[in-house]
Amino acid sequence: MDYVSALVPPVVMAVFFIGLVRTIIKSQGGPNKAKEDAAVDAALARGESARQTPRPEGV
Repeated sequence: MDYVSALVPPVVMAVFFIGLVRTIIKSQGGPNKAKEDAAVDAALARGESARQTPRPEGV
């Protein structure tokens, strides 16, 4: 019975990992895609505007 107790933790971790991967894959695209794309575009725009803003010479 030692082999059963040795195999249970890896099997449980594998099941949870498979569930995590399936959740990530299912959440890609669909109705959430537009919101995710808009958030990324807004973050990129903020980064670009902060990078292009001229700094004062004395700072």
